[in-house]
Amino acid sequence: MQAYIGLGSNLNNPAQRLISALTALQRLPGIRLLHHSRLFSSAPVGPQDQPDFVNAVAALDCHCTPLELLHTLQALELAAGRQRIRHWGERTLDLDILLLDERRIDTPELQVPHPQMIYRAFVLLPLMDIAPNAHLPDGTALSSFLEKVTDQQLSPLTELDCNALIE
Repeated sequence: MQAYIGLGSNLNNPAQRLISALTALQRLPGIRLLHHSRLFSSAPVGPQDQPDFVNAVAALDCHCTPLELLHTLQALELAAGRQRIRHWGERTLDLDILLLDERRIDTPELQVPHPQMIYRAFVLLPLMDIAPNAHLPDGTALSSFLEKVTDQQLSPLTELDCNALIE
């Protein structure tokens, strides 16, 4: 299955954390990193007394179940020192499943498509970077939500080139 994963960090050198997470994703059995977006900087959503975030989106080819993918991503978060201190708070690494093929999943443990993705420029713009024709399972183009997030400032991090990660 093809998965789109949102990556975010705002603690302890966040750009390097995302590059490390992309590298770790490449090394996982049953997962192949197909593409990743540029890295973007954005103001936090929620509590404003925290550093800005660095975000990206990655496309993966996965040979596992959706829950196995979720648990793998959670293990990578924990390995990066992830602690869930407060809602929408700071984090060393956040990995979210955004889309899985054309699937809809609504369980207490996993919701796909990610329920907040259409409201977040830090998800939509990096996703459009690598998948401009991406759409929801009902066929709605994700680009149609971009006009609703124009008030959210996002800046590409041009000083970092992590394209060399994809082999």
